[in-house]
Amino acid sequence: MPGRRADPGLLVSAPRIVDDPRIAVVLKGYPRLSETFIAQEILALERRGLSLDIWSLRRPTDRFRHPMHEAIAAPVAYLPEYLRDDPWRVLRAALRASRRPAFWAVLRLFLRDLRRDPTASRLRRLGQALVLADEITPATTHLHVHFLHTPGSVVRYAARLAGLSWSFSAHAKDIWTTPDWELVEKLAEAAWGVTCTRDGLARLDALAPGRTRLAYHGLDLTRFPPPPEWREPRDGVNPDAPLRLLCVGRLVAKKGHDDLFAALKALPPDLHWRLDLIGGGELRAGLEALASELGIADRLLFRGALPQPTIIAAMREADLFVLPTKPAPGGDRDGLPNVLMEAASQELPILATAFGGTPEFLADDVHALLVPPGAPDALAQALSRLAADPSLRRRLGRAARWRLVQDFSEDAGIALIGGALARSAGAASGPEAAA
Repeated sequence: MPGRRADPGLLVSAPRIVDDPRIAVVLKGYPRLSETFIAQEILALERRGLSLDIWSLRRPTDRFRHPMHEAIAAPVAYLPEYLRDDPWRVLRAALRASRRPAFWAVLRLFLRDLRRDPTASRLRRLGQALVLADEITPATTHLHVHFLHTPGSVVRYAARLAGLSWSFSAHAKDIWTTPDWELVEKLAEAAWGVTCTRDGLARLDALAPGRTRLAYHGLDLTRFPPPPEWREPRDGVNPDAPLRLLCVGRLVAKKGHDDLFAALKALPPDLHWRLDLIGGGELRAGLEALASELGIADRLLFRGALPQPTIIAAMREADLFVLPTKPAPGGDRDGLPNVLMEAASQELPILATAFGGTPEFLADDVHALLVPPGAPDALAQALSRLAADPSLRRRLGRAARWRLVQDFSEDAGIALIGGALARSAGAASGPEAAA
């Protein structure tokens, strides 16, 4: 990966020589049910011998945890979500920071950022960075952050203050909603970075060519059961055996639930179906109202956010997985939803949109049916086609699993990230460190 570019005022030391170098992994929130890809990565990196500490900007809000979270050994620390939550902790960190060689350079950087982004959130990022730089262990030799927006700012300030290198994993919202000026500066300053789709890579490369590498999340198939040996060939004709549809995703605009509801409303009245919706989010009340307005509420079940084993069980019982992602009004968009790979692991046929990173994994009419984003009519037509043709569903489900097994295991991405982290931290992590 490209090395760091010279930056006046940036004091970065070589990796500290310690017996057990540690890497601080910074997240916006931990643990989160919707971020299985991050938990999977952390667990895989630990299994490759890296010593990690997790730092989260927010405390968890989900009722459940995935089994992966219980398997992760890294200690978890929480920064003050709001500076008023722990003012003495922030003040203590600020006083200690003022004695660091890089303090005034960081303060100048912050003030320059504040002029361009005059928000309370920007001030909060500085306060969290002061605490992070103050409280990381003496054995910490490198910082790695998931998401380039808010968490990326915290890590950028903290790394400068502590004289450490930092790297990033960019995913979706952070790529598409962060201002260009901010992305350009962060990309130039980070030691290296990865992103999980070619779609996202193209945007980052347009701003800073060659600063980011592609690393698909992939899937650790050892955590999943083999696909069901048999699925009932339901076609929605029998009212006592309705077609069982499943959608898993946070109830936010970019998941396209409103398009899905419109498509379901447009289906023939003699096509019998049921939809399970798994996921929590800010739009639940509005979606429940929309379902009632469309007259389909009695066929929907809002199940909320659930742990992964429950989701996989639902996939094994369903006939079709549907995820019509699209751009959100504010510019937010999905990368490559991990849930598509999870559905493929169970040979569950998929209907999705040709948007974001989805076409990088699934080819239309080969591994899934893909329709344009924001097109409920096309979605309804594809639903009708798949409902009437169980053999097509079976072919697509098998092809998607084959694609997953052949090209989207987690090994390649973890080898890339693990090797880069080991080099940055001055650590050894088995053969992957030389990747």
